[in-house]
Amino acid sequence: MCPFQVAPAAAATAGPGPQLEELHQRIRNCRRCQDIGLIPTARPVLPGAVVSRVVLVGQAPGRLEEQTALPFSGRAGRELFRWLSEAGLGDEVAARNAVYITSITKCFPGSATAGSGDRRPSPREVALCRPHLDDQLRLLRPRLVIAVGQLAIARFLGCRPMDQLVGRVFWEGGEEQTAGAPVEGSPWGRALVLPLPHPSGASRWLNQPAHRAQLKAALGRLGNLVRTLAGPEVGALDCV
Repeated sequence: MCPFQVAPAAAATAGPGPQLEELHQRIRNCRRCQDIGLIPTARPVLPGAVVSRVVLVGQAPGRLEEQTALPFSGRAGRELFRWLSEAGLGDEVAARNAVYITSITKCFPGSATAGSGDRRPSPREVALCRPHLDDQLRLLRPRLVIAVGQLAIARFLGCRPMDQLVGRVFWEGGEEQTAGAPVEGSPWGRALVLPLPHPSGASRWLNQPAHRAQLKAALGRLGNLVRTLAGPEVGALDCV
């Protein structure tokens, strides 16, 4: 049994299911970047129609994800799901059923021109794909966004050094959520954002012991948030 259960209010929201399927089909039909030559072939990668108020946003699909049509299905995905398991979300199957997993851009951008790894999506690609992510977020109304990697973190928190972000929790826009602070207005009026480094082996950020300690702290914060979201809706968050 998955240790994370969607809170009753979210489970009762049956409406977004069909709308999410329709949105996914519109995204799959998108050829914006292909039509202007930014990528050779558009093959958008999307999760199943998981109606969840917890949304994980990565950078872009990799070559293997383009083939499997499943987000985070490669080596970086195995590391990511190890992290999520450490945070209390169970194994990969349980995490995929509990969290809506998507990305800033939906198609494989191609290999990097220099060195190894994948090419970072260009600002033009990010801008062209942004309406798709906006629609996903508008439909799901997430309580918590797990932003994985610098590109995703910048989308929600602006451009800031990762050293200043990982291990902390923020409101969308950049205001830090301190432990136990009351939520103003509606309990879930704004999404919380928990930044994580990218799990790709190409990232060297985790080579430093201090950064690995920050990751461990972030997973602890994530576990506490998951437990809070799985319980009754309250006016304060236990995210110590």
